[in-house]
Amino acid sequence: MAVNDSVDPATWLAKQIETQDPDLLRSMVKTMAEALMSAEADSRCGAGYGERSSERTNSRNGYRTRDWDTRAGTVALAIPKLRQGSYFPDWLLERRRRAEQALISVVATSYLLGVSTRRVDELVEQLGIAGISKSQVSQMAKTLDAQVEAFRTRTLDAGPYTFVWLDALTQKVREGGRIINVHVLVATAVNAGGQREILGLEVSSREDGAGWLSFLRGLVARGLSGVHLVISDAHAGLVDAIGACLPGASWQRCRIHYLRNLLTCVPKSAQPWVATLVRTIFDQDTAQAVLAQHQWVIDALAAKYPAAADHLEVSREDLLAFAAFPKDIWKQI
Repeated sequence: MAVNDSVDPATWLAKQIETQDPDLLRSMVKTMAEALMSAEADSRCGAGYGERSSERTNSRNGYRTRDWDTRAGTVALAIPKLRQGSYFPDWLLERRRRAEQALISVVATSYLLGVSTRRVDELVEQLGIAGISKSQVSQMAKTLDAQVEAFRTRTLDAGPYTFVWLDALTQKVREGGRIINVHVLVATAVNAGGQREILGLEVSSREDGAGWLSFLRGLVARGLSGVHLVISDAHAGLVDAIGACLPGASWQRCRIHYLRNLLTCVPKSAQPWVATLVRTIFDQDTAQAVLAQHQWVIDALAAKYPAAADHLEVSREDLLAFAAFPKDIWKQI
């Protein structure tokens, strides 16, 4: 299951991080903002912090704190002070929304595939900051890379993770002078606190069984446990990997992707009607009503579209796995 190609990967992932892991996003925005201010202050001083240089024109004199309200929450920034004159980042005042958007964009990009010095340099230019050297840009990239890697390899200790969603994001990257497509495997779950959490993210050259098997084994090794239900599409190899790595967990087939597959069994003119029929299955109030409606839809399709009826019949257990759980959480599943 892949995110629509028309969706910008950085924007999509930034939204996932913002809504599911606000502490992560807030921490990474703080790291990047403070690294930018430190680099700009060094530029004003004519030398790096603590560096002896004949070109130095000023020096640091501690920090002052200032709260910065963002979509990820309030970030307490440590703003460098200078011994002579004053320093305050203009971009923090005049371009607040623009600065926040740029920072979130680069954080999402770095979280997705690592951050490049060129990408950080573009961010700096967007904020109107000049005079930062390539070595400073490189250091900022390394700092953020380390934070990203620590998150990606952290111990999963907020379990049990009752519900897990598996998805793949297609992304273009440059490799060996060529632009190629890679698949970014993403796992999201509900933790013991009832909050959604991004468990892991891994880049794979192919979205196949081997890739998913390796990804899931890595999650289990890091502490993924207590899974009752996994939601995904029926991609080749993915379901087998789920069974091998998460024994005892039920599998719910993604209804959106299933419906797209089902509609290929009927003429285009009939697709709106068939789609409406299938959606009524998920609008029922009890598990018994869900099963009864599923059978009713099969019977309604059988006479005119037997292939669609057979398709729906075969998919019964996988499509209706959600009905075994309390009605209150069906919508979330």
